[in-house]
Amino acid sequence: MAHSPAGFFIPRQKPCVFTARPITMRNTTMRPPSTTPGTELTTLRHAMQAIQAGQFSQPRALLAPLVAQQNEQALILHAFCLCGEGDSHAAAQILADIGLRNPSSQHPLQDLSEIMAALDQRPSAIAVCRAAARLAPADTRIHTALGDLLVQTGQFEAAITTLTEATSKHPQDMLAHNLLSMAYTESGALDTALQCLMACLPHTPKDVPTLANIASVLAAQGHMEQSFGYFAQALALRPQDARIRVNHSVALLKAGQYAQGWREHEWRFQLPGHTSLPMERLLPTLGPNTDLSGQRILITHEEGLGDTLMFARYVRPLAERGAITHLWVPEALADLCRNMPGVHTVQVGGTTPAYDWHCPFISLPRVFAATSQPWGTPVPYIRANSHKVVALAPLLPMNGKLNVGLVWGGAPRPTSHFAHMIDRKRSMNLHTLAPLGAIPGINLISLQKGPYAEQMMDPPEGMMLYDPTDSLHTLDDTAALIMGLDVVVTVDTSVVHLVGALGKPVLLMDRYDNCWRWLHGREDTPWYPTLRIIRQTTPRHWDDVMVRVAQALADMAAHRR
Repeated sequence: MAHSPAGFFIPRQKPCVFTARPITMRNTTMRPPSTTPGTELTTLRHAMQAIQAGQFSQPRALLAPLVAQQNEQALILHAFCLCGEGDSHAAAQILADIGLRNPSSQHPLQDLSEIMAALDQRPSAIAVCRAAARLAPADTRIHTALGDLLVQTGQFEAAITTLTEATSKHPQDMLAHNLLSMAYTESGALDTALQCLMACLPHTPKDVPTLANIASVLAAQGHMEQSFGYFAQALALRPQDARIRVNHSVALLKAGQYAQGWREHEWRFQLPGHTSLPMERLLPTLGPNTDLSGQRILITHEEGLGDTLMFARYVRPLAERGAITHLWVPEALADLCRNMPGVHTVQVGGTTPAYDWHCPFISLPRVFAATSQPWGTPVPYIRANSHKVVALAPLLPMNGKLNVGLVWGGAPRPTSHFAHMIDRKRSMNLHTLAPLGAIPGINLISLQKGPYAEQMMDPPEGMMLYDPTDSLHTLDDTAALIMGLDVVVTVDTSVVHLVGALGKPVLLMDRYDNCWRWLHGREDTPWYPTLRIIRQTTPRHWDDVMVRVAQALADMAAHRR
């Protein structure tokens, strides 16, 4: 699930002046006599909105009168503008000084980090943090903010060094401890990550983020029952915390405890970025014989393309109960959805249509959990356009060899913190696939789109890679091409769901701490009977995966002859 993975729960202190999301202003100091509090707040809000949109010169001019009066909130926003314009030293001087004047609050550098991360300008924030650390070397909050950014940018060794220094100087800084554990987790050192958190626990046995993060690391290692124990402790202390509830739901689903997992996953609606439609009209769980005749069900795309493809299997069962199904999906999925059995209307963009009930695709398993169709329509439940299948067939080699589709990268999404970190773990460089180029009797055909496709400009030596992707504009096109392939080898991205839903053979190259949907300790999945999981045995190491994929393809090619 793209926006609600089992991610670390990061504890935060009270913000120094405001939090970036949502905007709340506090601790105003000197107000210029010519401005009223309401006018001042409006100026600060407008400046903040402009900064969040990546504009820096205009809000800096807007803030100038307040900056001249040494208004602390305005000075922080002014420093953010300086950072965006590349003046890291001047920004650091302001923020380091304000941080020292507010020793018990979250450092304003943490707010700067979040804003620059959302703009995909983390290097600018890192430069300011490094400059601030030179100006105020004893302020460990600066090291913590810097370490957070270093983790996000994949500089794990530097992050571990920085965060270790912060925890050594300030052992009570639980944010630093949790970020240090995250750095170890992201680097693949899960045992060390767990040890970091366990070492804190005797001193802070009721620290909810630490308990929740221990649970998440244990779940990543596959120790599900132990994980549930720590989730239980965290939730006993903070039962209404949606972030912990969602992480708990992901662990339940990974363990195959679907009934509870689907119910628990509805807590995601309490987090930003999910449906804004009224909860009282969310489609309830159906009984075995619930009749939906004549009721219009608005089914909405909520997260990634893969999630929508995975749960499209429930559209036909809704229609079979008499529902009028109205799918609201991205353009990339529109043609594919129009060709699905049970679909009445497909909408792209626009405003909310009339409906009786609404339901995100990801809630459909919960809707059907108590029926005779808990898995929805059997595979294949998606059909390729027969005309496109014929039209795209000439793009594939017809030399009698095994036609193998390849996808080695997902969507990086650098402006989304956890999605970006997950992509680093699930995706690989094209050169990692070099052993596949030496297998006799196969053709390698790229299905790769997006930034990772640029790696085809520098392919591994000896690898011949067919590239028909210029003719693939939607997933409907991709589906048609896939029908001409013998097998697809892919990382965990939307293509694996498309191939599985079409009922075509697929080899999933899976990361060590895998997504919930592939369960734990399994090479198969109840979702897609034609899918085989080939998972890392060591975090972030693909070598053994390549050996097993190469052997599987060699066996398939040998049987073809």
